[in-house]
Amino acid sequence: MAPAMKGLILSGGRGTRLRPITHTSAKQLVPVANKPVLFYGIEAMAAAGIGEIGIIIAPETGDEIRSAAGDGSAFGVRITYVVQDEPAGLAHAVLTAEPFLGDSSFVMYLGDNLLQGGIAELVAAFEAERPDALILLTPVPDPQNYGVAELEAVAGSERGRVVRLVEKPSAPKTDLALVGVYMFTAGIHDAARAIVPSARGELEITDAIQFLVDGGRRVEPYVVKGWWKDTGRLADMLEANRLVLETLVGRSEGELVDSQVEGSVVIEPGARLERSTVRGPAIIGSGARLIDAYVGPYTAVGEGCRIERAEVEHSILLVGSSVIGLDGRMESSLLGRNVVIRRADAQPRAFRFMVGDNSEIEIL
Repeated sequence: MAPAMKGLILSGGRGTRLRPITHTSAKQLVPVANKPVLFYGIEAMAAAGIGEIGIIIAPETGDEIRSAAGDGSAFGVRITYVVQDEPAGLAHAVLTAEPFLGDSSFVMYLGDNLLQGGIAELVAAFEAERPDALILLTPVPDPQNYGVAELEAVAGSERGRVVRLVEKPSAPKTDLALVGVYMFTAGIHDAARAIVPSARGELEITDAIQFLVDGGRRVEPYVVKGWWKDTGRLADMLEANRLVLETLVGRSEGELVDSQVEGSVVIEPGARLERSTVRGPAIIGSGARLIDAYVGPYTAVGEGCRIERAEVEHSILLVGSSVIGLDGRMESSLLGRNVVIRRADAQPRAFRFMVGDNSEIEIL
């Protein structure tokens, strides 16, 4: 009897594209609709019947991820943490996790990805057809920024097979990008050992999969039917937040004082709205305070946040942040934990900032 399928979630990496947020927090713990991105991946695996999950962590952010996800019991799974000492590539992560994975087939899921509809259908297809690997693909407008797959038609197969994978090609032959969700048999370990580091010094998973292809192994594609987001960039994070908020069913467990809620809005316990308006889809975290405020669609206000005499729309506010006394509307923004944005009352009026590395501020 084959060993039970396992899960592998990659939550290492430095998160450079989301700095300065990720100077102090793991990118996989940045919330979408007030839930860390990492949790969506764990929940997707649990829903697909995967009971044992390994999470690849980096030494710098591993403790934070351990603290957030715990032993997995909150999700109905068992979590084992695997430290990857350096971000040396996805195939290197697979080799690092080999003692945990053993002879099991497994799902590998990039921890900062969001996939509509989960992976249950994917897992079922893999278990029914038993290829050596199954990779998720989706059409993208900028395939040169991704690993890209080239396919070949196969008689009797709706999906065909993968014949070539190229990492970030300068002249891509297709627009089918690897989504960041893969299914492998244990044969991927030998493939990962057989390859050499790429020009950027990493063991690329695309090279390991290509090794399987070149060796005559069955590598099958699976084109994503719904949306997929890599939340490593601000624009994609905000778009993922929008897409998830659109799926929420409104409920109010907070306190409304001379306030109104329009559309699908989640108000979590302990939140208090005074003379404020919230237009959904939106979520207001527990203990948040809205006073003389307007919160527009596609906004996630974190736990303990404060918005007073201000307007916020299409934004994400992490725990404990405040927006107070703005003359205009703050939109398309991501505020880290305990950030304060306020308009000072003193004259003459001037802008004063304390900003982290690689930040961008637009004054409109």
